[in-house]
Amino acid sequence: MEERIVELELRSMAQQQTLDELSDVLYRQQKELDGLRALVDRLSKKVEEPGLVDAKQNDRPPHY
Repeated sequence: MEERIVELELRSMAQQQTLDELSDVLYRQQKELDGLRALVDRLSKKVEEPGLVDAKQNDRPPHY
């Protein structure tokens, strides 16, 4: 019976370590995602500013 308890405790410790590692990965990914969202927002605002987009890009090519 004692061996079984020790085995369960070892498994529990291994699972806790795995959960901690997954939590760290998730935290880092969320920080990266937040940073990318902020970058996309800044770039979107930049593109929407008048004069930053070349007006020629909106013209149709001559073959249309």
